[in-house]
Amino acid sequence: MAHVVVIGAGLGGLPTAYELRHLLPSEHQVTLISNTPKFTFIPSLPWVALDLMRLEQIQIDLPNILPKQGIDWVQGSVKQIDSIAHTLWVAEQVITYDYVVIATGADLALDAVPGLGPEEGYTQSVCNPHHAELAHTAWLKFLEKPGELVVGAVPGASCFGPVYEFALLADFVLRKRGLREQVPISIVTPEPYAGHLGIGGMANSAQLVTQLLQQRQVNLIENAEITGITADRIQLANGQVLPFRYSMLLPPFRGPRFLREAVELADSNGFLPILPTYQHPDFDSVYGVGVITQLTPPEATPIPIGVPKTGQMTEAMGMAVAHNIAIKLGAIAATPVKPTLEAICFADFGDTGIVFLASPVLPDPELGRRRRAIALKGRWVSWAKAGFERYFLAKMRFGAAVPWFERLSLQGLGLSLVEPIQPQKEISTVRQ
Repeated sequence: MAHVVVIGAGLGGLPTAYELRHLLPSEHQVTLISNTPKFTFIPSLPWVALDLMRLEQIQIDLPNILPKQGIDWVQGSVKQIDSIAHTLWVAEQVITYDYVVIATGADLALDAVPGLGPEEGYTQSVCNPHHAELAHTAWLKFLEKPGELVVGAVPGASCFGPVYEFALLADFVLRKRGLREQVPISIVTPEPYAGHLGIGGMANSAQLVTQLLQQRQVNLIENAEITGITADRIQLANGQVLPFRYSMLLPPFRGPRFLREAVELADSNGFLPILPTYQHPDFDSVYGVGVITQLTPPEATPIPIGVPKTGQMTEAMGMAVAHNIAIKLGAIAATPVKPTLEAICFADFGDTGIVFLASPVLPDPELGRRRRAIALKGRWVSWAKAGFERYFLAKMRFGAAVPWFERLSLQGLGLSLVEPIQPQKEISTVRQ
């Protein structure tokens, strides 16, 4: 019997645990470790912050559903990992594993810029449930006394979709409340241009985003480096100062402390090097999924930014990892696979939205481009995102990672989550 441990119960960890349980015979043990008892659909947190839905609407209680799926549950934060002894420490509990899947999601580098963050700074974020609730409380106070609204990201950030989503959703909410004329809105981003998204742009993303911001009278400051934040001012490297009454700024991401301290396993930011199988190149019992994996930026930018790992990219990594572990344990006879890193992303702006389809998200290194890239705008995008949220929460409650009909639907769009690794190609690490 083997013991497979998954660390993290988010968009990567929970589907990976489900897929492992689906692929592995019952004699193998699957354990899920998380520092929170709830699964949260993170892409909907901007709606929570802006009082468009309640947090509990996008959460699932894990202790109630995991035992029914044959998955052991441990609540707590991993304090240390010994990748040689195959051992984890969770509080006072010692857990040994045969394979471990690290899918913790992001730790927020709120110390990247002075004054950043809601707890010890002056800005809000929508990167985790706690921050979304703080942002919601601050938003309600802001509505009582509106003023300048600044939305953006600091240098090193890697997830830019929520910047545009939050700013344009705020515009939508303020217009409905008759407050828009009292609220100048600015977006400040380290991207070289709006719609770059950390992936070098795609299709007509830059044009669509820029046009929409102009139509909504949102001031855009591109290629901007935030250097400091006070109670009501944001300082840029070029000397410009942006006053604000409410600000939502996305921080850089990094891996959790236990990875940052495991120098033999991860880099100083806690990111794991990976093979195409998403296995660690030096420790074959360790796999990575999601934010904590190293991916190579498609291009250098004047201000450093990271590579986004979207929800579908993360889910694909998890499906590949579960498949490859099942091969290692002899549960299936198949060829090792890698995630395609293809994705459909919905950005909701209230009364319209943009859908991005990228195949793959990062340009193919052999082709020097993506095989396919589409960006479309329309009100239907908002409906599609709401529908997908409900579907994803339903399958997490049911215990299904990627049902057959979802795989079939992706195939109908010309997409897939995983693909076989070509045996003749040398397996090499992918670096951040």
